[in-house]
Amino acid sequence: MKNYFLIFNIVLFLCISCKNKIEEEKVIDTTIPVTLTSIDTTAIESFIDLNATATYLVKNNIKANTTGYLNSVNVKSNDYVSRGKVLFTLKTRESKVLGNTINKIDPSLHFGSAISVRAETNGFISAVNVQQGDYVQDGDLLAIINDSNSFGIVLSLPYNLKKYVSVNNKFSVFLPDGKEVKATVQKFLPSVDMESQTQSIFLKCDTKQDIPENLIVKVRINKSSNKHSISLPKSAVLSDETETNFWIMKLINSNTAVKIPIQKGVTTADKIEITAPILNKKDKILLTGNYGVADTIKIRIVK
Repeated sequence: MKNYFLIFNIVLFLCISCKNKIEEEKVIDTTIPVTLTSIDTTAIESFIDLNATATYLVKNNIKANTTGYLNSVNVKSNDYVSRGKVLFTLKTRESKVLGNTINKIDPSLHFGSAISVRAETNGFISAVNVQQGDYVQDGDLLAIINDSNSFGIVLSLPYNLKKYVSVNNKFSVFLPDGKEVKATVQKFLPSVDMESQTQSIFLKCDTKQDIPENLIVKVRINKSSNKHSISLPKSAVLSDETETNFWIMKLINSNTAVKIPIQKGVTTADKIEITAPILNKKDKILLTGNYGVADTIKIRIVK
């Protein structure tokens, strides 16, 4: 009985030892699942979008050219008028009182004729300050015309970005509804805002646009452009905590990737230009699974 119990213990010990040995001999999978990308050789641009305002630079004040009564008011706010259009007619107090009497004596005098006030430019009436029958004095403001020839986009440009903007440059202007129009820089206004240190520049739309005054739009300023660049998605480029050293993880065979230091150029919202080393289209770069890994890693490509 004792021999049987001894043999049982020996067999049990051997079984447990074999089981532990099998577990110890199990191979731990150290490969890292990754996805890959390759270089992009399309043009890369660096730009900044700045807010700007649609406005009329010139507003013409229409004033009474004599003292008298408004005989007629021929316009209202938001009307479009052409140069030379009669906006108002006035009659002097004397002509209003004595006109009919004198004309009866001598009709050739036309003493009671109304005096016309005409538009001096093409544009939209932004305000009418009077109504028919009002008594006005010489020089009183009757209406305001926004000169249509002075309509454009006014951009407050930070002075440190002035080197990217010149007269006759063409820029994209994006409206709030998603529409894009082209505009050309006409001139720099000759002053800088003291607080913001921005200088206003005036852009003229290249084609006639139905843009309301005071609409806030975005003007895209191109800072640099390289048509022969090599770039990678942002997630493929890694850096240290101080963002002074940059690198990528590059495949050297079907299951191994190594750390490759790089020098970067232009950075956009989704891409980074690689200026060194020279990469080619056959190179495979880790897009995911590349963060916090060693200089050399075993990888497993997933779709």
